[in-house]
Amino acid sequence: MNSQIHTVQPVEAFSRIGEENAFAVLARAGALAASGRDIINLGIGQPDFPTPTHIVEAAVKALRDGQHGYTPAVGIPQLREAVAEDLATRYNTEISAQNIMIVPGGKVTMFAAILMFGEPGTDILYPDPGFPIYRSMIEFTGATAVPIPIRESNGFAFSAAETLSLITPQTRLLIINSPANPCGGVTPREEIDALVAGLADYPQVTIMSDEIYDQMTYDGAEHVSLLHYPQIRHRLILLNGWSKTYAMTGWRLGYSLWPEPLFEAVRKLAVNCWSCVNAPAQFAALEALTGPQEAVQEMLTAFDQRRRVVVDRLNDIPELSCVTPTGAFYAFPNITQTGWQSKPLASALLEDAGVATIGGPDFGIHGEGYIRLSYANSLENIERAIDRIKAFLTAHPSPKQS
Repeated sequence: MNSQIHTVQPVEAFSRIGEENAFAVLARAGALAASGRDIINLGIGQPDFPTPTHIVEAAVKALRDGQHGYTPAVGIPQLREAVAEDLATRYNTEISAQNIMIVPGGKVTMFAAILMFGEPGTDILYPDPGFPIYRSMIEFTGATAVPIPIRESNGFAFSAAETLSLITPQTRLLIINSPANPCGGVTPREEIDALVAGLADYPQVTIMSDEIYDQMTYDGAEHVSLLHYPQIRHRLILLNGWSKTYAMTGWRLGYSLWPEPLFEAVRKLAVNCWSCVNAPAQFAALEALTGPQEAVQEMLTAFDQRRRVVVDRLNDIPELSCVTPTGAFYAFPNITQTGWQSKPLASALLEDAGVATIGGPDFGIHGEGYIRLSYANSLENIERAIDRIKAFLTAHPSPKQS
């Protein structure tokens, strides 16, 4: 018998796959809390509100009514119709339910789109700082991940001119995100107009527009959906879902709109990968779209109040500066005057001050010099957390200075 032990190795692509460090921070924060520490979590991007009761009850009713089996891979027809009607109403455009795919969370649309267009020798453009799964999945496919700089000097909106300048003959997919995670920026209409106009010169480029925060804007900022541009609809993939708007992160529900030529491919991927989205969750999603909407506005009002407190309090700390976010529920303060690097500071704030934040480099190469704070937490906790951050920075100058 051969007694030699071999190390089992997956294919090389798995060495390139990354992760979302917010979940690692969440786990560490949970472990510290379990040990008795008082931890305030401003790290995870999750509404602190419960899912509205009428939505929960719709799922319970579906279970009691016997909705226990498989559903169509693309989603139940009545939910696809409701999504199409909601988009058509909000954006005053024609939407066919036949192009709507119900999926188990927003990441699934990213996975499908990037897998569809990523391979060695191709380029995929993505926002940086941006949601970390964009880059992770691009590199997994073997494609070249090309970062689009998201700059504080531009209000954390993307620049159409800079984005277009990065497109090459190898570019197959362009990912954009507004309102944006992690920076909270909302790209204005004139920039999106310019981007769409410029894309006419690059007909080989498909666009994936991540609009998961589409209903979370402030101070009169306008969310401009790419659905407004009929000239690119034949190559537009729209990503959206229920997690943020309806406080349904754990329900794992998302939807996407696909160009007709791509829909059959993503349907087959669903059959091969996730089969379908669980039935009662889909009935909950149907109720979310068609039932009372007051809870959405109540959450948005609370986020707006917290946003103002976060920005004011952060800007009162001499070593920090924070651009006012106009979308989502994140602040992205500039920490360069502290002398700390981003990830060591985020780690120290958690371990020593009991405040969970995320270091900017977890969102890309342009994230150094920033940390992300989620204001999806109570005002009381936000106030306590920023008190702790201020006290920590007073007591712990930069490691280079100490």
